[in-house]
Amino acid sequence: MTKEEPLPSRVPRAVRVASLLSEGEELSGDDAEDEDDHAYEGIPNGGWPTGGLNPPFRSLIPDLPPHPMDELPGGSTPITPVIKAGWLDKNPPQGSYIYQKRWVRLDADYLRYFDSNKDAYSKRFVPVAGICRVAAIGDQKFEVITNSRTFAFRAESDVERNEWMQALQQAVAELRARARLSSASLLGVRGTEQPDRAGSLELRGFKNKLYVAVAGDKVQLYKNLEEFQLGIGITFIDMNVGNVKEVDRRSFDLTTPYRIFSFSADSESEKEQWLEAMQGAIAEALSTSEVAERIWAAAPNRFCADCGAPQPDWASINLCVVICKSCAGEHRGLGAGVSKVRSLKMDRKVWTETLIQLFLQLGNGPGNHFWAANVPPSEALQPSSSPGARRYHLEAKYREGKYRRYHPLFGNQEELDKALCAAVTTTDLAETQALLGCGAGVSCFSGDPAAPTPLALAEQAGQTLQMEFLRNNQSTEVPRLDSGKPLEKHYSVILPTVSHSGFLYKTASAGKPLQDRRAREEFSRRWCVLSDGVLSYYENERAVTPNGEIRANEIVCLAVSPLDTHGFEHTFEVYTEGERLYLFGLENAELAHEWVKCIAKAFVPPLAEDLLARDFERLGRLPYKAGLSLQQAQEGWFALAGSELRAVFPGGPWEEPLQLRRLQELSIQGDNENQVLVLVERRRTLYIQGERRLDFMGWLGAIQKAAASLGDTLSEQQLGDSDIPVIVYRCVDYITQCGLTSEGIYRKCGQTSKTQRLLESLRQDARSVHLKEGEQHVDDVSSALKRFLRDLPDGLFTRAQRLAWLEASEIEDEEEKISRYRELLVHLPPVNRATVKALISHLYCVQCFSDTNQMNTHNLAIVFGPTLFQTDGQDYKAGKVVEDLINHYVVVFSVDEEELRKQREEVTAIVKMRVAGTASGTQHAGDFICTVYLEEKKVETEQHVKIPASMTAEELALEILDRRNVSIREKDYWTCFEVNEKEEAERPLHFAEKVLPIVHGLGIDSHLVVKKYQSMEAMLLYLASRVGDTKHGMMKFREDRSLLGLGLPSGGFHDRYFILNSSCLRLYKEVRSHRPEKEWPVKSLKVYLGVKKKLRPPTCWGFTVVHETEKHEKQQWYLCCDTQMELREWFATFLSVQHDGLVWPSEPSRVSRAVPEVRMGSVSLIPLRGSENEMRRSVAAFTADPLSLLRHV
Repeated sequence: MTKEEPLPSRVPRAVRVASLLSEGEELSGDDAEDEDDHAYEGIPNGGWPTGGLNPPFRSLIPDLPPHPMDELPGGSTPITPVIKAGWLDKNPPQGSYIYQKRWVRLDADYLRYFDSNKDAYSKRFVPVAGICRVAAIGDQKFEVITNSRTFAFRAESDVERNEWMQALQQAVAELRARARLSSASLLGVRGTEQPDRAGSLELRGFKNKLYVAVAGDKVQLYKNLEEFQLGIGITFIDMNVGNVKEVDRRSFDLTTPYRIFSFSADSESEKEQWLEAMQGAIAEALSTSEVAERIWAAAPNRFCADCGAPQPDWASINLCVVICKSCAGEHRGLGAGVSKVRSLKMDRKVWTETLIQLFLQLGNGPGNHFWAANVPPSEALQPSSSPGARRYHLEAKYREGKYRRYHPLFGNQEELDKALCAAVTTTDLAETQALLGCGAGVSCFSGDPAAPTPLALAEQAGQTLQMEFLRNNQSTEVPRLDSGKPLEKHYSVILPTVSHSGFLYKTASAGKPLQDRRAREEFSRRWCVLSDGVLSYYENERAVTPNGEIRANEIVCLAVSPLDTHGFEHTFEVYTEGERLYLFGLENAELAHEWVKCIAKAFVPPLAEDLLARDFERLGRLPYKAGLSLQQAQEGWFALAGSELRAVFPGGPWEEPLQLRRLQELSIQGDNENQVLVLVERRRTLYIQGERRLDFMGWLGAIQKAAASLGDTLSEQQLGDSDIPVIVYRCVDYITQCGLTSEGIYRKCGQTSKTQRLLESLRQDARSVHLKEGEQHVDDVSSALKRFLRDLPDGLFTRAQRLAWLEASEIEDEEEKISRYRELLVHLPPVNRATVKALISHLYCVQCFSDTNQMNTHNLAIVFGPTLFQTDGQDYKAGKVVEDLINHYVVVFSVDEEELRKQREEVTAIVKMRVAGTASGTQHAGDFICTVYLEEKKVETEQHVKIPASMTAEELALEILDRRNVSIREKDYWTCFEVNEKEEAERPLHFAEKVLPIVHGLGIDSHLVVKKYQSMEAMLLYLASRVGDTKHGMMKFREDRSLLGLGLPSGGFHDRYFILNSSCLRLYKEVRSHRPEKEWPVKSLKVYLGVKKKLRPPTCWGFTVVHETEKHEKQQWYLCCDTQMELREWFATFLSVQHDGLVWPSEPSRVSRAVPEVRMGSVSLIPLRGSENEMRRSVAAFTADPLSLLRHV
């Protein structure tokens, strides 16, 4: 491999480097040498990733050894190429004759030196921008001169010295040239970055404090403030490999693969600020700049819309303005009803192509033309403005609309609405923004029943950008200049004054849910005062200045933790709009309860004060949609207590309870960024939105827990419509669908391990368990149902009535006995009574098919008598009760003729459908036999394999290899392919893909073959080295005219531009096109390698894309790449996005398994290796009469 060739990507691995710092080592400020070498031997060393170079420097680069930092996954920071690296002798600044050997690295930004070429962090770094001059000072020596320091080095020879001088001089010249260009183009060169936080911190092992700066995605260490101002530092830490963790009240650790940096701040509040800054740096390091670069292409978007700071990387998606990080924090404080804040670099899923185009069309230019038309110079923000000044300005700008440009129709609601309905049908986005900002109703009635809202009008007119803008502003508040009046949102009323004070124990605030138990030592005792709508906490009761405060109008949720969740017995959590979580604790139950009540009264409005009448586990406000008002989200107040969720909606006169364990559905819709919790009751559906992720995740977990089964009794289970436990309904329904004709149903036992796993999952959350044929055997399900009923603590017939039921079975007069049964049935608890009826109804259906399943009434009674009465078979009367209930089902349970007729028709239809499906071959109750080939389709390579429903493509491939005794070597990527001979294409199945659905869909021209996937290694290397999860580029495209009815004018292949991301594949006519011609959801696509020759593909590197519509109509397209490498990259990206990045198993099972001889009837299902004749007889028997397999089941 030559130096001109790119190095292949290496798989990241952990690298252990011994720290040069011993625990007791200290920093001496008086030693003359400490400014360079000995002073900072506690800092581990490192380097800079190597990469491609500019042509003038290529000849100066030796073959460098791999650097530790090169092997770690990179973040958003672009890799700076190393210009020159090597060993040099370094002279201390005093000119001593004692030289020290140092590994020196020069890149475009820094000159750094290390103790060795394997160290992770430098001993010193000098910015190239600070170098004034490079000069020779004698044989083999040269100086690097800055404004404040001179660094002397000695090379091995004059030639090497001259190479170093030339490299340094050229680096300085190029940097100055870039600096000159930066004045013309902001996007070309990254300017000096203002630190997000800077100050002095103690670092364990050092006597004196170091000056630390968090800037972008780096943490920089300096000796003191002076050196920070000069830019000459010790080292910096790339946070793409960093992690921060609290240690105690003032200390925290910054952990990297090479070293743990243990810092201590002066106070707890200061520590929290450092943690927040470093966590932000980690997020910055792991982000991507693709969206930001595109949005910055519009010149006004390159500066913050509020303070003018350069390169803003946050945005308000409803206001459509780009803002800096400092302003983004204050925007969050305004609430989601005013500003919906998203990151340009981290919230990648939010930034659809339509939203990006909206910001390019609207953005900061037109946005400030409206929102900031009348800002006095004295009230304008600067990048250096304080948080308080920002908060005041943004409240005035966006909540009050103080500086906006008033529309001529302002104040005339009817005319504003009419103008909005007209504007949304055009491309004038600025007019739409002005109308909405001045009070036009985003959901006003247009007067057209066919398109009743502005959104519908925009959709009718094909204005996608208008639609996006309207959707983002569905719940946006109208600015109100008179802030003394209450806002339209119901919770913004004046809250009652509540006062309370006392000691509380609190932990540092967190920005994510608390997963781990907080020990008692992590709590700090604080004097807390709740007064005038503000909860303040002080160091002690004598302190004047609070350590921090929480405003009641910013509280969105109050949660009471279960006892002993944390180090204190009683704890509660406070969530705020700014996505912060505060944990408080006390040992005294009464004091904790009083604090919870007072805080709740302070932030809950009078409208929802009824929620405070009872104790709660969680209380707060959430955006929701319900009833007929699904266009616009509203804010409702919710309280969770036990399994009941009580809600107060705006306009509602009283609270409405939701019984969570009686829900028909509890599901989560949307992606991680826009989740919606769906709660379906008998007559209504409630959609709870997750605009604030932190408190929404808490609500989600609490509601899911409350909706689950609380215990083992029937009344504590999840219940369905008729008070029947969902666990009983799931099992009965599955056996009705799949097991009515199964011989010995309920008499046969399932596998103990599978039964136990199934029962555990049903007990945990039966509503989310969906039993499917092929995945669960009917005997496992029937055993789970019997065990559940047998293990009920009080039994199905209850302990109190059990004896009465058994005695009733001995009554000789039949009518009197039935009357007694009906009387006892009435006295059962409602859930027990409903369950008994459902179970006996099911058993009545089972015995109707006793000719097939051999389970008549008597046999069922023998099985269920001891189970339901928990007698372990010691009392025959238990079976007699069950037999009587089944025989007299219609009379005992008052079943009318119509109900009985419907029940019989339903069951008969199910059985007939299964029999018909089995006879036609469209449904397979058992396993399916399929022919699979090894490497190529030949008679001698065919294998006939039983395909169970659970078999994956990986398991099938291993099965075939095991049969042929094929050993698997390293980097042998054996894969199962679906081959379509008619289309001359093949598709490698994903290793986790189920084979049975593929087999059912195979046509007469298709087959399965197991062979090596030669391109897999190259695809995995490509996926490991790429950045991001998208792919775009030109390909030649043709659509199947015979299927679509329409095609390209010539019917041939045409150049088209494609973009493939995690959600869809888009086709554009050309690179400059803004609107895609076609768009397909990527998850529903099947991609086959190859294009049939009769279409005359322009290259031999093509693939066929098949899409099945909702109406089960298949459409397909043909795409061709220019090179084989392009084809591999496209196909690898398809696999990656369709399977969430898991293309090949990390630890594939390569253990050969013994292949048992399995027979069904007289046919051997799996041919044995030892007998070719037996294999041929088996295949011949199956070919002659495939249904013979099913007759012996």
